[in-house]
Amino acid sequence: MSEEQAAKIFVVDDTETNIDILLETLGELYDVSVALDGMTALEDIPERQPDLILLDVMMPEVDGYEVCRRLKQGPLTRDIPVIFVTAKQETEDETYGLELGAVDYITKPFSPAVVLARVRTHLQLLQARRELAEANEVLEEKVRLRTEELHQKNLELEQTRLEIIRRLGRAAEYKDNETGLHVIRMSHYSRLLAQASGMSEKWAETLLNAAPMHDIGKIGIPDIILLKPGRLTDEEWQIMRSHPEIGAGIIGEQSSELLRMARSVALTHHEKWDGSGYPQGLAGEKIPIEARIVAIADVFDALTTRRPYKPAWSIEQATELLRKNAGSHFDPQLVPVFIDILPQILVVRENWKEQEYEESFADMR
Repeated sequence: MSEEQAAKIFVVDDTETNIDILLETLGELYDVSVALDGMTALEDIPERQPDLILLDVMMPEVDGYEVCRRLKQGPLTRDIPVIFVTAKQETEDETYGLELGAVDYITKPFSPAVVLARVRTHLQLLQARRELAEANEVLEEKVRLRTEELHQKNLELEQTRLEIIRRLGRAAEYKDNETGLHVIRMSHYSRLLAQASGMSEKWAETLLNAAPMHDIGKIGIPDIILLKPGRLTDEEWQIMRSHPEIGAGIIGEQSSELLRMARSVALTHHEKWDGSGYPQGLAGEKIPIEARIVAIADVFDALTTRRPYKPAWSIEQATELLRKNAGSHFDPQLVPVFIDILPQILVVRENWKEQEYEESFADMR
């Protein structure tokens, strides 16, 4: 039995028909438990300790919102992801549920395929978080036992930091519609641009490993917003614009040069040269150089790569956009350098074409 098959799902809905549909949809893959009302759910969930909860909103006596609120207050249940399954589609309803701690919404009538996809995504995120926690525990134990072996400890610590960054980068991929190839390409573009701009080889290598963390904050953006096919509302856009600060919070204040740079990139890669970016409205050289480099690499690769929602731009179109936005969006001194090294950029682009991606994080260099 795989980890995914062993996952425990708890379904709460006062309509037996909905329970039957969800059991039929999820029962062959997961260990599914059910409750027909909120009070029963609150009694059974702490004992059952599911990996994920699908929770109806509109229920008599104790509704889904109240169930979620109480679960998030309980030490045994506060970290269990909750997905609301509801017929309510108003933005204020979604916002209220997300404020209570839910991670996503599925609207009724629901498609079994959508339910399976959302459940799989959130279980993958949960597994990634658990792996990171386990990795940190192992690291702490090694450091405690080997303090006398200072040199070896430092080597292990640096390797673990790299692994944490790669794992977090993989976790972010689960939340977005981009492949890991985008992260690899833009990271190599960033290193090339750093080298061509006069930065040291060590600094450029650090940026290569920090750049994959630029969008880690998207882990904290609900799927209903991140994957929304249409235009975001003003309120949804405000939530989306919070991902740089979420990313900085995930990485935290660290003594490691690598993690400090990763935090800086995550926090400031959406700042613009003219001060019109976010989240801090930094301008010019107040924007860290690593973020100015990553911004160019990230946008160039996004433009020149096909996505479900757009065709790939030509190299000429993408470089023309960089030129036009030099001095407004992008550092006007870095854009010409990037265009000068375009032959090297295109070699990286060819080496990491979309169809050749095979768990490439382990082979970034």
